[in-house]
Amino acid sequence: MAKSAEAFRTISEAADELDVPQHVLRHWEEVFGQVRPMRRAGGRRYYRPLDIDLLRGIRVLLYEQRYTTKGVQKIFKDEGVKYVSELGRRAAAGESVEIRPVLPEDEVKETKPKAAASDDVLELGLDSQISKSMPADLRRQLALLLARLEKAQDALDEATLALEAIDAADEQTNA
Repeated sequence: MAKSAEAFRTISEAADELDVPQHVLRHWEEVFGQVRPMRRAGGRRYYRPLDIDLLRGIRVLLYEQRYTTKGVQKIFKDEGVKYVSELGRRAAAGESVEIRPVLPEDEVKETKPKAAASDDVLELGLDSQISKSMPADLRRQLALLLARLEKAQDALDEATLALEAIDAADEQTNA
């Protein structure tokens, strides 16, 4: 009988699912600090579904997109854990995985405004806009602040998910 999608995986199950050797998963834990499976007594690793998505995203970047380890670390730094996890979820669903370009932090991404938007608006994200009539240094500072806020939100989301996983594990233990 196969495990449900929400079930925790041992390292051997995770390695089989991702088609990589177990030692590679242990190596990724060392190289990418974002990979933190839950550990039980005796140090046995249990991978949550979120961990599997993250590992699958790392696998896509390393094996399919041919990024180096340092390149993947830069993507983690610039784009965050949620971005890499989403790559893993898309790969698992059989969707095409498109990597958005990583820009240096001190560059502000200027794109053409949408047809409905006015000509004096700079698009930064899905819902974020900064007026082009602002001084360039202020626009740059706001863009950097937005990036930092997004990273903070990613960290909060990750912490919330970790707490939920701990609560679920405690409920299973106490049941």
